[in-house]
Amino acid sequence: MWLNFPVFASVAILLWMAATGLFLFSASKILNRLAAGLSASGTLVLLVFVIMLWQAIDRPPMRTLGETRLWYAIFLSGIGLVSYFRWKYKWLVCYSLTLAMMFLSVNLNHPEAYDKTLMPALQSPWFVPHVIVYIFAYALLGASSLVAIRNIFVKSSGKTTSEPIHMADNLVYLGFSFLTLGLLFGALWAKEAWGHYWTWDPKETWAFITWMFYLVYIHYRFRNPLAHNKAMMILAAAFVILLICWFGVNYLPSAQNSVHVYTE
Repeated sequence: MWLNFPVFASVAILLWMAATGLFLFSASKILNRLAAGLSASGTLVLLVFVIMLWQAIDRPPMRTLGETRLWYAIFLSGIGLVSYFRWKYKWLVCYSLTLAMMFLSVNLNHPEAYDKTLMPALQSPWFVPHVIVYIFAYALLGASSLVAIRNIFVKSSGKTTSEPIHMADNLVYLGFSFLTLGLLFGALWAKEAWGHYWTWDPKETWAFITWMFYLVYIHYRFRNPLAHNKAMMILAAAFVILLICWFGVNYLPSAQNSVHVYTE
């Protein structure tokens, strides 16, 4: 099945590249609709591959970092397209598609040998919902970070920034909800697998720190609704913490004996 991945990934990337080009260089409504269709087609192609992979290896393809990158690319491209239909921001869907293509490119450059092995701790009914809600939360929060970075570095003279700020808020509220569900599902999973809801494992600790950073952003926006720039800096910093939790923890010396470092 891995031998087929370059074909599926290349088709998805070509469709997303065409969609991005049309979004960036066309003002025609017909061509924009075509771009949306191409974007959705690329996401569908990748989703078909993941479903086929799931059937081929007879387990959820969510164990390794490469497998989670597949889900992230699916969710991020989908969220970018939905945000385009909701807010009509072409730049957000283009950034989302670009990030999705980047994750697929990483997988193409670092292919994995998929197998059916699943350690006992992962043979739990909480495995799939925990991973799915977390990756979906990461995709939503990643999209909100794109809004934050754009508001920090792009000067739009004569244009109000209130609408992009509200878009970031909506993405964070939804992403934070799924992040909270992920923590709860993880606690229930830990209780079933190891007998404790929480053990202050490095991965658990950084997941809690990530959750706290986004909670700080929400509270700051509530208390300082007009301090847009500082809020966007907090949001960008929160995404850095999220990336440490997702990728960086595996390389910390304290995490080498962690029960959560099973992704390689």
